[in-house]
Amino acid sequence: MGTNGLVNGEAKVNPDGLPKKHPSALEPGTIILNVIVAALGAIIGLELITRLGISTNTSIVGALIAILIARIPLNFFRNYKNLNRQNLVQTAISGATFSAANALLLPIGIPYLMGKHELVIPMLIGAALACITDATILYWSFDTEVFPAQGTWPPGIATAEALFAAANKGKKALLLVYGIVGGVIGKVFKIPTDVFGVTWIGNMAALFMFGLGLIIRGYVPQFFGVDLNKMYLPHGMMIGAGIVALVQIIQKIMQKSQDSAKQKLNCTRTKDELKAGLGKGFVAYMVIALILAVIGGLISHMSLGMFIAWIIFAAVAAMVSELIVGIAAMHSGWFPAFATALIFLVLGMLFGFPAVPLALLVGFTAATGPAFADMAYDFKAGWVIRGRGQDPEFEKQGRKQQYISEAISIIVAVIMVALFYQFYFAKDLFPPVNRVYVATIEAGTSMAVATNLLLWAIPGAIIQLLGGQQRQLGVLFSTGLLINFPIAGITVLVGLIIRKLVIKKYGEEGQNALYVLGAGFITGAALYSFFSSTLRLGKK
Repeated sequence: MGTNGLVNGEAKVNPDGLPKKHPSALEPGTIILNVIVAALGAIIGLELITRLGISTNTSIVGALIAILIARIPLNFFRNYKNLNRQNLVQTAISGATFSAANALLLPIGIPYLMGKHELVIPMLIGAALACITDATILYWSFDTEVFPAQGTWPPGIATAEALFAAANKGKKALLLVYGIVGGVIGKVFKIPTDVFGVTWIGNMAALFMFGLGLIIRGYVPQFFGVDLNKMYLPHGMMIGAGIVALVQIIQKIMQKSQDSAKQKLNCTRTKDELKAGLGKGFVAYMVIALILAVIGGLISHMSLGMFIAWIIFAAVAAMVSELIVGIAAMHSGWFPAFATALIFLVLGMLFGFPAVPLALLVGFTAATGPAFADMAYDFKAGWVIRGRGQDPEFEKQGRKQQYISEAISIIVAVIMVALFYQFYFAKDLFPPVNRVYVATIEAGTSMAVATNLLLWAIPGAIIQLLGGQQRQLGVLFSTGLLINFPIAGITVLVGLIIRKLVIKKYGEEGQNALYVLGAGFITGAALYSFFSSTLRLGKK
């Protein structure tokens, strides 16, 4: 489903007989450029999350920057005609955008809004460590049987197709341009064309459930006057689906792989590596939770037993949250990081943790997941560009360099947030979801909430169980229920109908065309959102 004329079929050695070598993320020129675009990405993320409540995927923007730089008629910039270097640049900018907005500013806004300004720096330290751990676990987990490179990861495909189109031109480039135009036009008329594009790329069954969830969440309150949120229906469904998904992942890790499955996926990482990675990641989360608890002074708010329970609960919440976010991102291109953090906040309240520990808990949980999903998209783009795993050693080289780019971008994001968070908070500019978390903590919870969560967890678990580990129907349905965006649900269903009709008439050729068109729609929507938001924010 890619247009990989530059890479597929390439020899595994250079003309001089030496193995291919991927460009290094630590080349002086690459470091300088990546730091600059990461700073830009962090600013974009901070502006969008505080003023609009969302952060956009800037991978496409980073790719366009790299493409434009490659056109500068100087020898130094000609290096950026190399798609692998362009991939490092887009990895850096997107990593900084999501890290600064979702994983850093959002967590520190929670204690600040509660009047606990002294906890901002401890929360920033904990969130920064959690964010880099999040990315590291993805590095250890990507291209395993649980998170295969052959998984959909739609924004990654869109980024790769955009880079190929600029480099190769030709018929598929024209299809991509048509898609970009369609994506922009749709956005002008308030149609979520990025979602439209995803429906032509992602898993059809999973996306159908996602769209159904969006429609139910959006229209049931309008037509039936029932507030699903007050019933805790979306939260309970996600808890049930999430528990089953976690069990399915554990079963997948523990069971012996069939040779046919191994051949089909052709993964570069083994199950043993995945087990080791998740194990080390959980230990890291335990250590970070302990550090956050100590420097946040939580021992003064809880007994020793509850203090230990908080550390264990925080580590489990971080790990489970990132796995749920990763599964949703792989199949749909959307990840419910805000919602999963809210779910663990409610569970923490039911466990009886006091207000300040709850604030640090939800901030810590929110910091995990965004880097996992975002870097997976970038790894997917890199995997496509590097030849879809045809050269395993080259693929692993490239992924390592992308991880280094991501780590650099997270460091830049931490510095940017540390420098500028007071500027935003002083003007009462917070991620809107911060106020939801704080209001939830202040409102408290009850046995009625626990009953509702348990009640709705049952159908969530059943749907996830029926769908199996591959399709993740329960998680995707719950993700839709957690998002109040009904027009997106209609868009999903229309997109799936079109896809079904095209495949019926044109077969595989039609599906391949839809992959490129879908990538174009995602690209056009991303570009429109980026430029329209940035211009509007500039006027403010």
